[in-house]
Amino acid sequence: MMPQTFDMPCRIAVEQSDAHFHAHVELADNIAIYPGDRVRVHGDPISVDFGESATFERMATVTRAGPMRRGWTKIAAYFDFAELVEVSFNPGRVR
Repeated sequence: MMPQTFDMPCRIAVEQSDAHFHAHVELADNIAIYPGDRVRVHGDPISVDFGESATFERMATVTRAGPMRRGWTKIAAYFDFAELVEVSFNPGRVR
């Protein structure tokens, strides 16, 4: 049971400013990515100076997760999320 792998074009939007610091990858044809899937963008490393934004066109390799990896990723994500949630059972206000 080999994972399904395919190449496709993608667009990378990068911004580095005092308001935004991000890099977003959009796959062609709005291909959906599911838990456990992997996307590898090809090409040289991208760098933008502070206060600038840029868009790049590249190729990406998408590797679909099998059923076991997808299930494991969902379980692991649940426990990672649970670490972020702090619940208090104190009767009253927190001081």
